[in-house]
Amino acid sequence: MPVHLPIGFEKDINGLVDLVEMKAYTYGDYTDKELVEGEIPADMLEKATNARALLVEAAVEAEDALLDKFFEGGVDAISKEELKRGLRQRVLAGDFFLVSGGDGRGVVVEKLLDIMTDYLPSPLDVDAIWGKNPKTGDEISRKPDDSEPMTALAFKIATDPFVGKLIFVRVYSGVLTAGSYVVNTTTGEKERIGRIVRMHADKREEIDKVTAGDIAAVVGLKNTYTGNTLADPAHLIALESITFPDPPVSIAVEPKTKADQEKMGIALQRLAEEDPTFRIHTDEETGQTIMSGMGELHLDILIDRMKREFNVEANIGEPQVAFRESIKGTSEVQGKHAKQSGGRGQYGDVWVKFEPNEPGKGFEFLDVIKGGVVPQEYRKPVEAGIRETLEGGVIAGYPVVDVKATLYDGSYHDVDSSELAFKLAGALATREGIRAAKPILLEPVMKVEATTPEEFMGDVIGDLNARRGRIDSMEDLLGGAKLIRAFVPLSSMFGYTGDLRSMSQGRAASTMELAQYEEVPPNVAQEIIEKRSSK
Repeated sequence: MPVHLPIGFEKDINGLVDLVEMKAYTYGDYTDKELVEGEIPADMLEKATNARALLVEAAVEAEDALLDKFFEGGVDAISKEELKRGLRQRVLAGDFFLVSGGDGRGVVVEKLLDIMTDYLPSPLDVDAIWGKNPKTGDEISRKPDDSEPMTALAFKIATDPFVGKLIFVRVYSGVLTAGSYVVNTTTGEKERIGRIVRMHADKREEIDKVTAGDIAAVVGLKNTYTGNTLADPAHLIALESITFPDPPVSIAVEPKTKADQEKMGIALQRLAEEDPTFRIHTDEETGQTIMSGMGELHLDILIDRMKREFNVEANIGEPQVAFRESIKGTSEVQGKHAKQSGGRGQYGDVWVKFEPNEPGKGFEFLDVIKGGVVPQEYRKPVEAGIRETLEGGVIAGYPVVDVKATLYDGSYHDVDSSELAFKLAGALATREGIRAAKPILLEPVMKVEATTPEEFMGDVIGDLNARRGRIDSMEDLLGGAKLIRAFVPLSSMFGYTGDLRSMSQGRAASTMELAQYEEVPPNVAQEIIEKRSSK
């Protein structure tokens, strides 16, 4: 339900109509510090009146008394205060969503903050939060009350040039006090709350405590990260953490000079602490530092921040896609490692069945051996050998996922068998078993949403099709714009933002997020395997 209507369209937007107040709020320039209140433009009056009537009809359903008043006197019988009350009740009930229209420039954001204040729930409007006892697993609730035991969630990390690492926390219950001790129930470690600051954009206000429902930043926590729960040591609780998808895009990064080398390590570590969707690791084969993120733009911004905030100059490699390997068929293979070279030998022999696992379930190891054909102490090393081989890939060097391995038979030697021999036997079985079970390559497929004026729609769709995309749906938007939803392999999306701007005179925009992993077509898979082999 719109509660605001934009005045103007695209680059010409200069304000909005508030349908509750039935007033226009405009500004002349991006740098303006105040909105100008005025009458609704004549060409928008009818549209605004109709939209307000729909808003009133929806709001009065919140209360029988309001509904009766509406039936007796119509739209004009409902006052602004009653309209706000009805809208708030229906928003809190989750019956509908209020929509604001405008742009993100300057002072107009005041109107967005107003509807957040007027209609969104305060902590007291929300039910008690539920978590689990980290020791017993029992469910526990916490009410948004200062008298309850302290429970807080760390939801953001930022680096401040003056005070160091800031951990933003939201206190769900109780009171968080400066100088007190808390337990990070995610890691089990005890932490001391140093200073507490309330943030006002780029300014900080030091405070002694944070009460239930409030947000503040804490200085002094050493091992607390995004998604961790902080709790009263006498009343432990672990709240639901925040889950982040694995980053699908990687680039190689190296310092330009010797002086940049040490600074780059510090910069990457700080950025990784702040952003849980950003990962860094060293490629063991090449020795390169690999940055992984959620997309090309994400990594571009991180590289720019490295340069601006940490004065690190770096050379960047081409983006790489995080492919995966899996299997479509089933195989039963023997892995036998037998070596005799004077003295004690090496002997390990296993039979393993490999089959596809449910998508997203990862690797699963089952031990169904009955009796002592493979002694118990050698079965864990078999699993370790299988896991390590799967992580290193079999057909193209990418991790193998969604595979179930069942150890069902084997043999051993009283003298020559060892944990290492059975680990190597598990690795041999994996290499042979995966190759025999119809191996496939999986690629990350992105959910892409492109908004474009109608005259460029054909070009945009044609381009997505050329990138191996599947068009999912199309929608009409206000002002003749079109919304195109598609699923496109990530490997085809590098440079898309620039190409989209070029084909639409800069008027189209797009967003994308990881949807799922899907099988790579055989001809494309062959190219990827050959390219990896040549390296």
